[in-house]
Amino acid sequence: MITPPMPLFSRSFGHWLTDTAIRSFLSAMRSLPYETRINTCGQIMTKVIAPLTGNRRRIRENLALVMPELSAEAREAIVREVPETMGRMLMEMYSAEEFSARVATYPIKGPGLAALKAAKEEGKGAMLVTGHFGNYLAVRAALLAQGIPVGGLYKKMSNPYFNAHYVAAMEDFGKPVFERGRRGMSGMIKHLRSGGFLGIVQDQRINDAPVMDFMGKPARTATSAAELALKYKVDLVPCYGIRQPDGSYVIETEAPVPHATAEEMTQALNDSLEALIRAYPGQWMWTHNRWRGAGNDTSEDRAQ
Repeated sequence: MITPPMPLFSRSFGHWLTDTAIRSFLSAMRSLPYETRINTCGQIMTKVIAPLTGNRRRIRENLALVMPELSAEAREAIVREVPETMGRMLMEMYSAEEFSARVATYPIKGPGLAALKAAKEEGKGAMLVTGHFGNYLAVRAALLAQGIPVGGLYKKMSNPYFNAHYVAAMEDFGKPVFERGRRGMSGMIKHLRSGGFLGIVQDQRINDAPVMDFMGKPARTATSAAELALKYKVDLVPCYGIRQPDGSYVIETEAPVPHATAEEMTQALNDSLEALIRAYPGQWMWTHNRWRGAGNDTSEDRAQ
């Protein structure tokens, strides 16, 4: 039986109602002291949202696929930590002023910072690449405090009411931000060519992208970041915000990936992120169906 499409009025009202609930939740959280709201949002995501959405099952599926050596105890610790990381990041995004003030005091490590500062002095742009790990907004906030604003790329949300304040929240960590797609790509290229810095979250599955190795399994991985770095002759710098046990962050900026083929550079990005995930597995968003459609066969895939 084919379900008829929802009338536009009903769909718009549903979006409005959903966004009203989200805004009410965020407003209630922001009324709490900073540390309390961050911790509370993390716990709500772990104990309420994750069980309701089935995220725990997805995390277990992915861990079984690429890290089968984990003990049951280690696996379940990751299952609990991942949604907590996601919840904390959400609230940090919507606490931009306080979060950014804290991030400005956190250490920035690695050779990438010197490369980015040199690029700025030369009037060149740079590509910064990260993953859904720790909090990538900490990278943008830290570099903004260093006088290096980093533009961002985002996927437009289907709920236009939510999308409006989501984009505004992204802009609090550096402008401009560009919508993923043809129109956003045009603006992004102009920004890069004019000497701007651009941050891309690399670890999403793109259905028609080349298949590369990620965590020892084939995964479709876009080569666009490497292609842009090659075309416009700018550095490609892996950067990460690594959460510490006390809730602070260390900003890790790795050496620029040497220019080679786009495929070789993209594989280097996969390898860079993999090393961090294996070191801090609870900080990566295992809820993505990262390996689907690349020759892997999980029990979830077989069920669909």
